[in-house]
Amino acid sequence: MSMAGTMTDTAAAARNRSSVVRRITSFLAKHPVILIGGAVLLLFIVTALLAPLVLPDPTRLNPVQRLRTPSLQHLFGTDQFGRSTLSRTLNGTRISLTVGILVAVVTTAVGLLFGLFAGFLRRIDNVIMRLMDGIMAIPGILLAIALMSLFGSSIQNVVVAISIAEIPRMARIVRSSVLVIREQPYVEAAVTNGTKLSRLLWRHVLPNIAAPVIVQATYVFASAMIVESVLSFLGAGTPPTIPSWGNMLAEGRQYLQRGPWMIAFPGACLALLVLTVNVLGDALRDALDPRLSRSRR
Repeated sequence: MSMAGTMTDTAAAARNRSSVVRRITSFLAKHPVILIGGAVLLLFIVTALLAPLVLPDPTRLNPVQRLRTPSLQHLFGTDQFGRSTLSRTLNGTRISLTVGILVAVVTTAVGLLFGLFAGFLRRIDNVIMRLMDGIMAIPGILLAIALMSLFGSSIQNVVVAISIAEIPRMARIVRSSVLVIREQPYVEAAVTNGTKLSRLLWRHVLPNIAAPVIVQATYVFASAMIVESVLSFLGAGTPPTIPSWGNMLAEGRQYLQRGPWMIAFPGACLALLVLTVNVLGDALRDALDPRLSRSRR
Protein backbone atom coordinates (compact mmCIF):
# COMPACT_ATOMS: atom_id res chain seq x y z
CA MET A 1 0.00 0.00 0.00
CA SER A 2 2.72 2.43 0.95
CA MET A 3 4.73 1.66 -2.18
CA ALA A 4 1.64 2.05 -4.36
CA GLY A 5 0.82 5.35 -2.66
CA THR A 6 4.38 6.59 -3.15
CA MET A 7 4.30 5.68 -6.84
CA THR A 8 0.96 7.44 -7.23
CA ASP A 9 2.29 10.59 -5.57
CA THR A 10 5.40 10.50 -7.75
CA ALA A 11 3.32 10.13 -10.91
CA ALA A 12 1.04 12.98 -9.82
CA ALA A 13 4.05 15.22 -9.12
CA ALA A 14 5.50 14.37 -12.54
CA ARG A 15 2.20 15.23 -14.23
CA ASN A 16 2.04 18.54 -12.37
CA ARG A 17 5.58 19.42 -13.43
CA SER A 18 4.78 18.48 -17.01
CA SER A 19 1.65 20.61 -16.90
CA VAL A 20 3.60 23.60 -15.57
CA VAL A 21 6.24 23.20 -18.29
CA ARG A 22 3.53 23.02 -20.96
CA ARG A 23 1.84 26.17 -19.67
CA ILE A 24 5.14 28.06 -19.59
CA THR A 25 6.02 26.85 -23.09
CA SER A 26 2.60 27.83 -24.41
CA PHE A 27 2.85 31.26 -22.77
CA LEU A 28 6.28 31.93 -24.30
CA ALA A 29 5.10 30.68 -27.70
CA LYS A 30 2.24 33.20 -27.63
CA HIS A 31 4.55 36.01 -26.53
CA PRO A 32 7.90 35.59 -28.36
CA VAL A 33 9.02 39.10 -27.38
CA ILE A 34 9.13 38.01 -23.75
CA LEU A 35 11.22 34.99 -24.73
CA ILE A 36 13.69 37.09 -26.73
CA GLY A 37 13.88 39.85 -24.12
CA GLY A 38 14.33 37.32 -21.33
CA ALA A 39 17.10 35.57 -23.27
CA VAL A 40 18.99 38.84 -23.84
CA LEU A 41 18.56 39.82 -20.18
CA LEU A 42 19.78 36.37 -19.11
CA LEU A 43 22.83 36.84 -21.34
CA PHE A 44 23.64 40.09 -19.54
CA ILE A 45 23.21 38.38 -16.16
CA VAL A 46 25.51 35.50 -17.13
CA THR A 47 28.05 38.02 -18.42
CA ALA A 48 27.93 39.91 -15.14
CA LEU A 49 28.54 36.69 -13.19
CA LEU A 50 31.35 35.34 -15.36
CA ALA A 51 33.21 38.57 -16.18
CA PRO A 52 35.14 38.80 -12.86
CA LEU A 53 36.16 35.14 -13.21
CA VAL A 54 37.39 34.95 -16.80
CA LEU A 55 38.56 38.49 -17.59
CA PRO A 56 41.60 40.35 -16.24
CA ASP A 57 41.35 42.82 -13.39
CA PRO A 58 39.54 45.90 -14.81
CA THR A 59 41.56 48.21 -12.53
CA ARG A 60 44.98 46.90 -13.55
CA LEU A 61 47.11 49.67 -15.07
CA ASN A 62 49.34 49.11 -18.09
CA PRO A 63 50.61 52.50 -19.37
CA VAL A 64 52.55 50.83 -22.18
CA GLN A 65 49.24 49.71 -23.75
CA ARG A 66 47.38 53.00 -23.31
CA LEU A 67 44.82 54.09 -25.94
CA ARG A 68 45.27 51.01 -28.12
CA THR A 69 42.63 50.63 -30.81
CA PRO A 70 40.37 47.54 -30.84
CA SER A 71 42.32 44.52 -32.11
CA LEU A 72 42.64 40.79 -31.56
CA GLN A 73 44.81 41.47 -28.53
CA HIS A 74 42.40 44.03 -27.08
CA LEU A 75 38.93 43.44 -28.53
CA PHE A 76 37.48 46.69 -27.15
CA GLY A 77 40.78 48.58 -27.07
CA THR A 78 42.29 50.16 -23.96
CA ASP A 79 41.77 53.41 -22.08
CA GLN A 80 44.12 56.23 -21.14
CA PHE A 81 45.71 54.09 -18.39
CA GLY A 82 46.08 50.96 -20.50
CA ARG A 83 43.16 49.20 -18.81
CA SER A 84 41.16 46.74 -20.88
CA THR A 85 37.94 48.36 -22.11
CA LEU A 86 36.45 44.89 -22.63
CA SER A 87 37.06 43.91 -19.03
CA ARG A 88 35.78 47.24 -17.70
CA THR A 89 32.68 47.19 -19.90
CA LEU A 90 31.65 43.64 -19.03
CA ASN A 91 32.39 44.15 -15.33
CA GLY A 92 30.29 47.31 -15.51
CA THR A 93 27.33 45.10 -16.40
CA ARG A 94 27.40 43.76 -12.86
CA ILE A 95 27.19 47.27 -11.39
CA SER A 96 24.23 48.32 -13.54
CA LEU A 97 22.32 45.08 -12.95
CA THR A 98 22.99 45.17 -9.21
CA VAL A 99 21.73 48.74 -8.90
CA GLY A 100 18.73 48.08 -11.16
CA ILE A 101 17.63 44.92 -9.35
CA LEU A 102 18.12 46.34 -5.85
CA VAL A 103 16.27 49.55 -6.69
CA ALA A 104 13.40 47.55 -8.23
CA VAL A 105 13.15 45.32 -5.14
CA VAL A 106 13.32 48.18 -2.63
CA THR A 107 10.91 50.35 -4.62
CA THR A 108 8.42 47.51 -5.03
CA ALA A 109 8.49 46.51 -1.37
CA VAL A 110 8.16 50.03 0.07
CA GLY A 111 5.77 51.19 -2.64
CA LEU A 112 3.53 48.19 -2.01
CA LEU A 113 3.47 48.95 1.70
CA PHE A 114 2.55 52.61 1.24
CA GLY A 115 0.09 51.92 -1.58
CA LEU A 116 -1.76 49.15 0.25
CA PHE A 117 -2.20 51.17 3.45
CA ALA A 118 -3.15 54.31 1.53
CA GLY A 119 -5.74 52.39 -0.49
CA PHE A 120 -7.38 50.61 2.43
CA LEU A 121 -6.95 52.95 5.39
CA ARG A 122 -8.71 56.20 4.60
CA ARG A 123 -7.42 57.84 7.77
CA ILE A 124 -3.80 57.84 6.61
CA ASP A 125 -4.49 58.02 2.87
CA ASN A 126 -4.12 61.82 2.67
CA VAL A 127 -1.00 61.82 4.81
CA ILE A 128 0.78 59.19 2.71
CA MET A 129 -0.28 60.65 -0.63
CA ARG A 130 0.72 64.19 0.28
CA LEU A 131 4.12 62.85 1.34
CA MET A 132 4.43 61.07 -2.00
CA ASP A 133 3.37 64.22 -3.86
CA GLY A 134 6.02 66.22 -2.02
CA ILE A 135 8.75 63.79 -3.09
CA MET A 136 7.48 63.72 -6.68
CA ALA A 137 7.56 67.52 -6.82
CA ILE A 138 11.36 67.34 -6.83
CA PRO A 139 12.92 66.06 -10.09
CA GLY A 140 14.25 62.57 -9.46
CA ILE A 141 17.77 63.21 -10.72
CA LEU A 142 18.12 66.38 -8.61
CA LEU A 143 16.86 64.57 -5.52
CA ALA A 144 19.33 61.73 -6.14
CA ILE A 145 22.23 64.19 -6.57
CA ALA A 146 21.28 65.98 -3.35
CA LEU A 147 21.11 62.72 -1.41
CA MET A 148 24.42 61.51 -2.83
CA SER A 149 26.10 64.78 -1.86
CA LEU A 150 24.90 64.22 1.71
CA PHE A 151 25.74 60.52 2.11
CA GLY A 152 28.75 60.11 -0.18
CA SER A 153 29.55 57.89 -3.16
CA SER A 154 28.84 54.18 -2.81
CA ILE A 155 26.64 51.59 -4.47
CA GLN A 156 24.45 51.34 -1.36
CA ASN A 157 23.84 55.08 -1.29
CA VAL A 158 23.08 55.09 -5.02
CA VAL A 159 20.41 52.43 -4.44
CA VAL A 160 18.86 54.40 -1.58
CA ALA A 161 18.93 57.72 -3.46
CA ILE A 162 17.30 56.31 -6.59
CA SER A 163 14.75 54.27 -4.62
CA ILE A 164 13.50 57.31 -2.70
CA ALA A 165 12.76 59.07 -5.99
CA GLU A 166 10.98 56.02 -7.48
CA ILE A 167 8.87 54.92 -4.49
CA PRO A 168 6.07 57.55 -4.95
CA ARG A 169 5.30 56.33 -8.50
CA MET A 170 5.03 52.73 -7.35
CA ALA A 171 2.91 53.75 -4.35
CA ARG A 172 0.46 55.70 -6.54
CA ILE A 173 0.06 52.79 -8.97
CA VAL A 174 -0.57 50.36 -6.11
CA ARG A 175 -3.04 52.74 -4.45
CA SER A 176 -5.03 53.27 -7.64
CA SER A 177 -5.27 49.52 -8.19
CA VAL A 178 -6.32 48.93 -4.58
CA LEU A 179 -9.04 51.60 -4.80
CA VAL A 180 -10.61 49.68 -7.70
CA ILE A 181 -10.27 46.24 -6.12
CA ARG A 182 -11.64 47.18 -2.69
CA GLU A 183 -14.98 48.07 -4.33
CA GLN A 184 -15.38 44.59 -5.81
CA PRO A 185 -18.16 42.39 -4.39
CA TYR A 186 -15.84 39.62 -3.22
CA VAL A 187 -13.78 42.11 -1.19
CA GLU A 188 -16.90 43.64 0.35
CA ALA A 189 -18.14 40.14 1.20
CA ALA A 190 -14.82 39.28 2.85
CA VAL A 191 -14.94 42.49 4.91
CA THR A 192 -18.54 41.76 5.92
CA ASN A 193 -17.54 38.27 7.08
CA GLY A 194 -14.90 39.77 9.37
CA THR A 195 -11.80 38.80 7.42
CA LYS A 196 -8.65 40.22 8.96
CA LEU A 197 -6.95 42.98 6.98
CA SER A 198 -3.70 41.02 6.64
CA ARG A 199 -5.53 37.98 5.22
CA LEU A 200 -7.67 40.18 2.98
CA LEU A 201 -4.61 41.86 1.48
CA TRP A 202 -2.73 38.58 1.04
CA ARG A 203 -5.54 36.49 -0.42
CA HIS A 204 -7.65 38.96 -2.41
CA VAL A 205 -5.70 42.15 -3.10
CA LEU A 206 -2.08 41.24 -3.81
CA PRO A 207 -2.84 38.60 -6.48
CA ASN A 208 -5.02 41.10 -8.37
CA ILE A 209 -2.48 43.93 -8.38
CA ALA A 210 0.51 41.74 -9.25
CA ALA A 211 0.37 42.53 -12.98
CA PRO A 212 0.72 46.36 -12.79
CA VAL A 213 3.29 46.04 -10.01
CA ILE A 214 5.47 43.66 -12.04
CA VAL A 215 5.28 45.89 -15.11
CA GLN A 216 6.13 49.02 -13.12
CA ALA A 217 9.05 47.17 -11.49
CA THR A 218 10.58 46.55 -14.93
CA TYR A 219 10.34 50.26 -15.73
CA VAL A 220 11.95 51.11 -12.39
CA PHE A 221 14.69 48.59 -13.21
CA ALA A 222 15.50 50.34 -16.49
CA SER A 223 15.19 53.84 -15.04
CA ALA A 224 17.51 52.99 -12.16
CA MET A 225 20.29 51.90 -14.52
CA ILE A 226 20.01 55.15 -16.48
CA VAL A 227 20.00 57.31 -13.33
CA GLU A 228 22.99 55.41 -11.92
CA SER A 229 24.93 56.06 -15.13
CA VAL A 230 23.97 59.76 -15.04
CA LEU A 231 25.04 60.08 -11.40
CA SER A 232 28.36 58.36 -12.09
CA PHE A 233 28.89 60.48 -15.20
CA LEU A 234 28.40 63.63 -13.09
CA GLY A 235 30.74 62.32 -10.39
CA ALA A 236 27.98 61.83 -7.82
CA GLY A 237 27.39 58.09 -8.22
CA THR A 238 29.67 55.11 -7.73
CA PRO A 239 33.30 55.82 -6.74
CA PRO A 240 35.63 56.50 -9.68
CA THR A 241 37.61 53.32 -8.93
CA ILE A 242 34.57 51.15 -9.73
CA PRO A 243 34.28 50.32 -13.46
CA SER A 244 30.67 51.39 -13.97
CA TRP A 245 29.40 52.49 -17.36
CA GLY A 246 28.75 56.02 -16.13
CA ASN A 247 32.34 56.34 -14.90
CA MET A 248 33.65 54.98 -18.21
CA LEU A 249 31.60 57.53 -20.17
CA ALA A 250 32.84 60.36 -17.94
CA GLU A 251 36.48 59.34 -18.42
CA GLY A 252 36.12 58.63 -22.12
CA ARG A 253 34.63 62.01 -23.07
CA GLN A 254 38.05 63.63 -22.65
CA TYR A 255 39.50 61.26 -25.24
CA LEU A 256 36.57 61.21 -27.66
CA GLN A 257 38.68 62.06 -30.71
CA ARG A 258 41.63 59.81 -29.86
CA GLY A 259 39.71 56.88 -28.38
CA PRO A 260 36.01 56.89 -29.31
CA TRP A 261 35.78 53.19 -28.39
CA MET A 262 36.05 54.19 -24.73
CA ILE A 263 32.55 55.65 -25.00
CA ALA A 264 31.07 53.54 -27.80
CA PHE A 265 31.18 50.14 -26.10
CA PRO A 266 29.83 51.03 -22.61
CA GLY A 267 27.26 53.35 -24.20
CA ALA A 268 26.07 50.61 -26.57
CA CYS A 269 25.80 48.08 -23.72
CA LEU A 270 23.82 50.53 -21.58
CA ALA A 271 21.46 51.33 -24.46
CA LEU A 272 20.93 47.65 -25.31
CA LEU A 273 20.29 46.63 -21.69
CA VAL A 274 17.82 49.46 -21.04
CA LEU A 275 16.06 48.78 -24.35
CA THR A 276 15.80 45.09 -23.49
CA VAL A 277 14.24 45.75 -20.08
CA ASN A 278 11.80 48.32 -21.49
CA VAL A 279 10.70 46.02 -24.33
CA LEU A 280 10.32 43.18 -21.84
CA GLY A 281 8.18 45.41 -19.63
CA ASP A 282 5.93 46.38 -22.56
CA ALA A 283 5.53 42.73 -23.53
CA LEU A 284 4.68 41.73 -19.97
CA ARG A 285 2.11 44.52 -19.79
CA ASP A 286 0.40 43.27 -22.96
CA ALA A 287 0.54 39.65 -21.78
CA LEU A 288 -0.72 40.30 -18.25
CA ASP A 289 -3.46 42.74 -19.29
CA PRO A 290 -5.35 41.27 -22.28
CA ARG A 291 -7.49 44.43 -22.55
CA LEU A 292 -4.47 46.40 -23.75
CA SER A 293 -3.58 43.88 -26.44
CA ARG A 294 -7.19 43.78 -27.67
CA SER A 295 -7.42 47.59 -27.82
CA ARG A 296 -4.38 47.71 -30.12
CA ARG A 297 -5.90 45.36 -32.70
